Amino acid sequence: MTESTGKATMVPVILSGGAGTRLWPVSRRAHPKPFMKLVDGESLAEKTFRRAFSVADGHPVLTVTSRDYFFYTRDLYDEVGGEAHEHPFLLEPTGRNTAPAIALAALYLQDRFGPEALMLVLPADHLIRDEQTFQAAVAEARALAARGYLVTFGIHPTHPETGYGYIRKGARIDGSAGFDVAAFVEKPDDETAQAYVDSGDYDWNSGMFCFGAGAFLDALQQHAPEVAEQARACWAAMDGEQHPMEIPLDRFLECPSISIDYAVMEKADNCAVVGGDFGWSDIGSWKAMSELYESDEAGNRIDGKAIMVESRNCFVQGEDRLVAAVGVNDLVIVDTGDAVLVADRDRAQDVKAVVTQLSDLEHEAAEFHKTVHRPWGSFSILEDADDCKVKRLVVKPGQVLSLQMHHRRAEHWTVVRGVAKVRIDDEEFLLKANQSTYIPVETRHRLENPGSEDVHLIEVQTGDYFGEDDIVRYEDIYGRVK
Repeated sequence: MTESTGKATMVPVILSGGAGTRLWPVSRRAHPKPFMKLVDGESLAEKTFRRAFSVADGHPVLTVTSRDYFFYTRDLYDEVGGEAHEHPFLLEPTGRNTAPAIALAALYLQDRFGPEALMLVLPADHLIRDEQTFQAAVAEARALAARGYLVTFGIHPTHPETGYGYIRKGARIDGSAGFDVAAFVEKPDDETAQAYVDSGDYDWNSGMFCFGAGAFLDALQQHAPEVAEQARACWAAMDGEQHPMEIPLDRFLECPSISIDYAVMEKADNCAVVGGDFGWSDIGSWKAMSELYESDEAGNRIDGKAIMVESRNCFVQGEDRLVAAVGVNDLVIVDTGDAVLVADRDRAQDVKAVVTQLSDLEHEAAEFHKTVHRPWGSFSILEDADDCKVKRLVVKPGQVLSLQMHHRRAEHWTVVRGVAKVRIDDEEFLLKANQSTYIPVETRHRLENPGSEDVHLIEVQTGDYFGEDDIVRYEDIYGRVK
């Protein structure tokens, strides 16, 4: 490896998305794990942004996510003081795993800062409890990346875990706390995992990385040339000055769907691992989530309202309703109002099988919560019957819903808070609290919040079908017109 002169720019790159399967019913496709609130009321995405910004040297934080998550992510960044309009976003039209996403981020950084620019790749859904120790590990990784290494962060294992991949450490690198990577190892069985822990030669593979943009692109060209070439074709077709930057669907579909580990890290001979004990968790199951909460004398961990009678070692999470458990042990019980999960703690990772069945049945609970976030605000489903659907809409100041119409439903709007601007066909008027209006079937309409406070509105839909796909958009400031 060669020494770099000077201190290269380092830009954090956050990968935000997910299928929302392992922590269902709280995590769902439309509201995946990065957006889940933890015990302190802050989401993993917010925590990751804070962490990234703390090591960014004043540079913007680049986030790779989808259009579906962009507006909500932007709002979360604003909430933590991130001034999201100053931070770039790369929007994927569909998921193609981590290698194409990181490749496009590397092309962006190379274009803006040169091939020597370093990138710190952070998944948005990881928890790190010891930020100071993490920052020290980043400093070690940064120094190695400046020397041309492709650095991954290893986690010193605390127990034999079969749900993670492992990294076998080679020789210590001169002048560093890092090691050469001897091998990346797939998820082991129980006996093998115990042997890894006992040996002291293995770390958990965290999925966090640090390397130069140019060094990564060179390695990608060598080991996964099709990914490299298709990523360059995507970048060439994009408007790099656009905010957010949208990756073209037709080009992106040509990229092989492959992880960075398979595409590069397992093949390259310049990989290094920096290990650490900084309280890392990917919170990959309800069992892992439960460990964030304090237990009572019976070993139960409670988030919400619960009564436990002769029950031990259970995790209970509820949003509004009281949960009561009698004579049960070692269970995960999660109640979100529209769904209840009851699972053995040791089989909590199998909840994704529930999501698979829900998806096969085309059940809304696989994708949506009762509260659904939209670019303009959110709506909560108050009732969903065969003959009507009732929602509470919250429209943020200055936001505008699309000009739209519905083929199979009429709508009745009643404002309960704030002042709404309404358009029905060519007529525009204001609606104040306690005022209402009616939108017939197949009538163009639009809702806007022209004020400085949220508008709360009750929407009653009547008809024979109330799906979100019965929306014909004519104009939309969020780019959703097809």
